[in-house]
Amino acid sequence: MTRKPNIRARAAAAALFCVVAPAPLLAQQPTTAVLDPGPTGVRIAQPGVFGNYFPARGEGPHPGILLLGGSEGGLGPATLQTALALQDEGFSVLQLAYFGVPGTADSLERIPLEIFDQGLDWLGAQTGVDPNRLAVVGASKGAEAALLVATRRTDLRAVVAGMPSSVVWKGVNWARGGQSTFASWTANGVELPTMPYSAWNREEGIISVYRSVQDSSLREDAAQAAIPIERARAPILLICGQSETVWPACPMSENLATRSQEQGGPPVVILGYGDAGHFVFGPPISSESSFYSQLGMFGGSAAGNASAREDSWPRAVDFLRENTAR
Repeated sequence: MTRKPNIRARAAAAALFCVVAPAPLLAQQPTTAVLDPGPTGVRIAQPGVFGNYFPARGEGPHPGILLLGGSEGGLGPATLQTALALQDEGFSVLQLAYFGVPGTADSLERIPLEIFDQGLDWLGAQTGVDPNRLAVVGASKGAEAALLVATRRTDLRAVVAGMPSSVVWKGVNWARGGQSTFASWTANGVELPTMPYSAWNREEGIISVYRSVQDSSLREDAAQAAIPIERARAPILLICGQSETVWPACPMSENLATRSQEQGGPPVVILGYGDAGHFVFGPPISSESSFYSQLGMFGGSAAGNASAREDSWPRAVDFLRENTAR
């Protein structure tokens, strides 16, 4: 399959909007993108691991990165571009599909966290990859997953999470208009506790249902559904946009940092950008790109998101490089 950057805007709009919008607002079920890796990568399709693998060029061993996309499913274009950019920086990258592809669930519901363990174990076993220099990078729902993975894996050297969550939310089922009654994730076959949604507010839009995480009357629910970040051992970098309109990623980033500090967890660094939203994270995008004008689709302006990516991307790369150094 050829790469089609314009798919990114359509997939992102469908995925992010329909996760929490009332079912009648879903015009049609979006198609899961499963893009080919292109000339610098290879498709991996084996029991427990389906994805695109991008080995670092040159003599190794190299650090390895498990890369997780969001609710678009499969092997989407935004994550593909991130994988290629990380490969160019000297990392071996496994863009792992965790639903919507053969051998996985059809929807983002009850995804076993063990699938990420399998991906990391596979990555660490590859020729040219140093198994002692592994990191995980995720965005949106992939950031939620990445942070959960970090609480389970003491062998990780770094975590980068773009537009993260501090709690576990329910899953995504396109066949039911995007809504799900099940948790996104399971561990040992048991669903993780989830944060209840707030009521839908048409004026505020998508982010209204995620306001529950900021509701002081729901502190007990938030505590039960909280990602136990203090169990992680790897240093963590969080990137968020303060004008986000999908979910309150910056307040949730603050929650993660506070919890980690108070409970003896790893160091957490937050890069927050005022005029940016849910497209704050990823490789820089030129003003000449066809997608540039849509960067402000979920908060902030196009220029603000572009500027945030220009600033945060090299800092994320440096963070990964420094923490996965020999």
